[in-house]
Amino acid sequence: MLSFNATIPLSVDFDRPEDYFIFLFHIIFATSAVLLAGSVAIAISITKSLRRQNRFIFMLNTSISDTLVGFSAYYLGLFDVQEGFPSRNGTYYILPTLLGVNVFTFLFAQFDRYVAVCYPFFYDRYIVQPVAVGACVYSWVHSYSILLVMNVVPVSIAARISAFSIVALQVVVITKIIMTIKLYVIARYQLARSPPSADKENKKESLRIIVFVVITFLTLWGPSFVNIIVRQQTFRGIIFRNEATNLFAIMARFNALATPAVYVWGSPALREALKNTVWGRVCPKRKRR
Repeated sequence: MLSFNATIPLSVDFDRPEDYFIFLFHIIFATSAVLLAGSVAIAISITKSLRRQNRFIFMLNTSISDTLVGFSAYYLGLFDVQEGFPSRNGTYYILPTLLGVNVFTFLFAQFDRYVAVCYPFFYDRYIVQPVAVGACVYSWVHSYSILLVMNVVPVSIAARISAFSIVALQVVVITKIIMTIKLYVIARYQLARSPPSADKENKKESLRIIVFVVITFLTLWGPSFVNIIVRQQTFRGIIFRNEATNLFAIMARFNALATPAVYVWGSPALREALKNTVWGRVCPKRKRR
């Protein structure tokens, strides 16, 4: 097997044509995710008008996480890595936990949009920017605090904590599904009765984005989630050679590209900020004489 150094071999043997495709795919995916999610994070960070809105704070948090997922794909996709108990050349779940950060961020963003639409006066008074920032910080602290505990306790206890986390995550996923349905109903009926205004358009835009993002996230991440549950409960789940050939893990990581793409598609303000702060500077238009 070809290897990058003496300790960690590459993810494929390059003895079949599909090995070249797998290796090239991960390079293209990682680069695309870093460029797209990173540009979204930079645009929101630089643009003051976007940073003042809670919905873009949540977008910034997931974009930072997605950028790191893109970087992690260079390691998880190009080298022979297997996360789990036991692991092989693993990262102690440091890199996969980035997806957990996004799970909590999306949940907080859903509650934020729900309160903004259903209780606008309460939202304007109490759900200020520090609250959104605190929720984003909590998503990182909570996810990696559990990971820290798992990495310092014995493997048997760590496996139990992992199983408990999967059960808790099921509750979060069910809550996200319920909130998505609730937000769709709100967007269809309550906003339709509101008089035309800029605030109404912003709420419709943010609801459309968060609903599409959550549906995309659950669609791509769901197969991996189900396979993990089946493996833990019945020991019959699908086992892949490594993370690079794990189709379910690849689908879950693909959220790092799909999520910022939905942001750009659904928000004209973000597209304008990207054009002015990132893309326009990287690829400036030639001035006519």
